[in-house]
Amino acid sequence: MNWNITAGRPVYVQLIEQLELAIVTGDYPLGSRIPPVRELAAEAGVNPNTMQRALQELETRGLLQTMRTSGRIVSADEQTLHDLRQKRAEVCLSDFLLQMQKLGYSRQETLDLFQQADFPSENR
Repeated sequence: MNWNITAGRPVYVQLIEQLELAIVTGDYPLGSRIPPVRELAAEAGVNPNTMQRALQELETRGLLQTMRTSGRIVSADEQTLHDLRQKRAEVCLSDFLLQMQKLGYSRQETLDLFQQADFPSENR
């Protein structure tokens, strides 16, 4: 996984966001095993305690489960994954609309541009 940790925001929050994205996009599919804390921390270049905090938060949110003998796995709850995907899409859309407004585009102009956009073909 490619980690992108920047200054100015709590590291554990960035870890949570990046792990959520990896789950939503299928880098860590439902039911799959997550690497151990120390391995993830080494990959990300962060303290294991910070990674542990992020993973515990993902457990609290229902995205990960701890299995006694096999570590953590991605929750097999499709509704939780759907809800997260929806939430992240709404944030992306809100950010996009704000940027378009800052560029001076009206709602209708933005819709027109959106309808004219050439989207990459779907691979699903």
